Amino acid sequence: MAIEITSGAVVYRKNNGEIEYLLLESQNKGHFWGFPKGHVEGNETLEETAKREIKEETQLVLPIDTSFHVYTEYNLPNGNRKQMTLYTADLTQSEDIHLQAEEIKNCGWFNYAEARERLTYDNLKQLLDQVNEHLTK
Repeated sequence: MAIEITSGAVVYRKNNGEIEYLLLESQNKGHFWGFPKGHVEGNETLEETAKREIKEETQLVLPIDTSFHVYTEYNLPNGNRKQMTLYTADLTQSEDIHLQAEEIKNCGWFNYAEARERLTYDNLKQLLDQVNEHLTK
């Protein structure tokens, strides 16, 4: 069994005092909604992977908060095990998002309830719960 290591970020912004989360709709793999993330390449750190994936998938260059992260791991249908670490990244200025067309179909900003409803997988909903609790305490 191989282990796939992935990293990314829950990108958020504050809009009129309300936290909104950036979700991406995948072009592949059943058009699921999730966060910017991808596989660690070479000798990258998890933080470097998160920054690279945000930039590749959205063209946003954002600092990530390495003082907080969420983590999950699960089995894939092919028998591999996936380990996923997500940091947070605060979009403090309005910036245009340019999607990576070959991988990302759509994106949107959603409040917590909308984001939780839109996310395809339960483990991502649980990670969002943890992030939202951290950001609102």
